[in-house]
Amino acid sequence: MADMDDYNQQIIAEFRANGGKVGGRFEGLPMVLVTHTGAKSGTRRTTPLVCSSDGDDVVIIASMGGAPSNPAWYHNMVANPGVTVECCGETYEATAVVTDGDERQRLFDAQAEIMPFFHGYAASTSRVIPVLKLVRN
Repeated sequence: MADMDDYNQQIIAEFRANGGKVGGRFEGLPMVLVTHTGAKSGTRRTTPLVCSSDGDDVVIIASMGGAPSNPAWYHNMVANPGVTVECCGETYEATAVVTDGDERQRLFDAQAEIMPFFHGYAASTSRVIPVLKLVRN
C-alpha cells in the first residue's frame, strides 16, 4: 500500500504543478483530484482519478483495474459523500452520488468510449463497477 501511496503522491504533485496535466500512463487522459474522508479513520485523503463529465458533473468509475472488490476511496465516498474536487484549474466542494440502472450504464459507456480500457476492467470482474457523479455544491 505504501508504494501505491507514493505513486499517487507523485501524480498529485505533477497534477498540481502542471495545471491538471500528468504524463506517464495517464498522459492525455482527463484527470481529477478528489479529497475524501476515510470511512473508518476520518482521515482526509486525496486520490487522483481519470474522469469524464456529464454536463457540469465530474464522473468517476470505481473500477480498481477490474479487481474483485471496490477501491477504498469508493467506500469512503459512500460513507462520507462530501468531497473536494480539483479539476480544470479550480477547486470546489461537491457531493459524490452513486448512480444506478440506466444512468450508471450511460455514464459508464460514455467514459469507456473515451477510455476503452474500462470495458476490459468490466469484463475481468463479476461485480458491477460503481459509477459516481461529483455534483458541485
